[in-house]
Amino acid sequence: MELLQFSQSSSLRISAIKPPSETYFHRTRMPFKPTSLSSDLLFNCSQNLPSTGPYNRRTCLKDLPKQNYRRNFIWACTRVGAAGSDPLMNKVFDLKDAFWRFLRPHTIRGTALGSVALVARALIAHSDLIKWSLVWKALSGLVALICGNGYIVGINQIYDIGIDKVNKPYLPIAAGDLSVQSAWLLVIFFAITGLLIVGLNFGPFITSLYSLGLLLGTIYSVPPFRMKRFPVVAFLIIATVRGFLLNFGVYHATRAALGLTFEWSSPVAFITTFVTIFALVIAITKDLPDVEGDRKFKISTLATSLGVRNIAFLGSGLLLVNYMGAVLAAIYMPQAFRSSIMIPVHTILAACLIFQTWVLERANYTKEAISEFYRFIWNLFYAEYIIFPFI
Repeated sequence: MELLQFSQSSSLRISAIKPPSETYFHRTRMPFKPTSLSSDLLFNCSQNLPSTGPYNRRTCLKDLPKQNYRRNFIWACTRVGAAGSDPLMNKVFDLKDAFWRFLRPHTIRGTALGSVALVARALIAHSDLIKWSLVWKALSGLVALICGNGYIVGINQIYDIGIDKVNKPYLPIAAGDLSVQSAWLLVIFFAITGLLIVGLNFGPFITSLYSLGLLLGTIYSVPPFRMKRFPVVAFLIIATVRGFLLNFGVYHATRAALGLTFEWSSPVAFITTFVTIFALVIAITKDLPDVEGDRKFKISTLATSLGVRNIAFLGSGLLLVNYMGAVLAAIYMPQAFRSSIMIPVHTILAACLIFQTWVLERANYTKEAISEFYRFIWNLFYAEYIIFPFI
């Protein structure tokens, strides 16, 4: 992490500091070298930053590698400089930032990419049925999915405050940037809004699937159920919600909107199976960066039981099986898949996975390396949805 540096002429050079790791998947690089800033800027920044939270006075002036923050220092100071003279704007900015972190952006990206990819696939296959009236329905469906995603990750944060203070101190409730009461209002809003949108636009069957997803997300986190305590059940819940329910539900709703009855196609069956297995890998590897907090709060996970190295290899192995299955599907079903895309792309992705696993091994499984590895797993997840409409 780079530090602030003063030149002989008292001008200030500010280099980018890594922003907090929420976003495992959001990197902001803002090289900024003002030529004639007085040292008052540093003083004002440190004085205006809050005394607590991820952007406090201490973090303004020193390196905090243990917290693995990946936000940009200039961004933090800029928001103070720009909004410090206007308390209302400053508060709005803080609330917006807390809200975004509360949504867990990497999960939003996965949900959005998945729904867009499946809708695109259905529309490509039936381009003659496309109507402008479907745009509103598609957008409302995406909003409902984001609401469902927000409810599930939000309810988990409400009941994981103590653990998150150790594992994910950048999350808004754990960091003190969002009150528990506000978090409850948000998750209730997400649940009601999502159910209303789905119920009014997509019929009873899709509404029942959506409700099942919310129910599974609830029993995953909320006592006395708190199924996340049981590794196998937790994995199955995550794989079901992010794998089967999302892909099957979106594709079913899209065909219904086009006036078609549901039927499986080889590509849709492939992506549903592929992503369900992938979601299982995400469920397994998501605990890798959280071993410290899980052990402290006596939460049993495969990572705490079998060790980080073994779980990393298990996750990589399952994904390699996934990629081998994709290549074999293209070879033995050339009428259903574009082998010219399926085979080389999945071979390259598999090679990248092997390389990243080797990098993790060479780094001796440090927390930073584990976070990079987990981030890479999500990037592979995004990549599969990106290529899906074209296979």
